[in-house]
Amino acid sequence: MSNLSRIETLKSYAESEPENPFNWYALALEFRNEDPQMALHYFNKLLNDHKVYLPTYYHAAALCSDLNLIDEAKKIYEDGISLAKLQQNSHALRELQNSYQNFLFDQDLI
Repeated sequence: MSNLSRIETLKSYAESEPENPFNWYALALEFRNEDPQMALHYFNKLLNDHKVYLPTYYHAAALCSDLNLIDEAKKIYEDGISLAKLQQNSHALRELQNSYQNFLFDQDLI
């Protein structure tokens, strides 16, 4: 299946099941490399409409960092870490904390 067909398929899933965050998440990931601004649009949708969908935070923060949106990336990492603690998801918490520390180091924020 081509990237374009995957995108069209994911869009139809997202439109038919807008309450399912995975569809929006998969769509954001699909755009990640080819159209980062569109990926950012979908990640922002998730962060606004599906705040408790934890997988969003790692990838959204990394994308913001890549796009040099440093303040946004920092906030997303911090929000994701708080959510992982609240959800008691130790695996996601470790991944977010490690990525956040690398981000802070790379940005000379520590």
